[in-house]
Amino acid sequence: MPRPEVLDRIKEAEQEADEIIAEADEEADERIEAAREEAEEIREEARAEAAEMAEERLEQAREEIEAERERILEEGREQREALEDHAQERTDEVIEHVTELFEEAVHAQT
Repeated sequence: MPRPEVLDRIKEAEQEADEIIAEADEEADERIEAAREEAEEIREEARAEAAEMAEERLEQAREEIEAERERILEEGREQREALEDHAQERTDEVIEHVTELFEEAVHAQT
């Protein structure tokens, strides 16, 4: 094989190798970009899920607070009623006691 042909084949092989390397670089760049896009999509989904979970937890906390508030209010109502009942019972006792004292004072004067 004459020398010029060998040089031409070497040049062709080098050019072919350069093309293969360029294609591989381009393919690698495309894969890297696709991976970056996929990673960004995953991050966005994670952010959205985190926000949704935070909202759910906040709603749950609100419900728990409202339930606790209602429990406290009901307990307060029950205590108020008990105090009112006790005060009413005491009012009757006080009236009866004052009436007895008054009657004793009236009898003592007669």
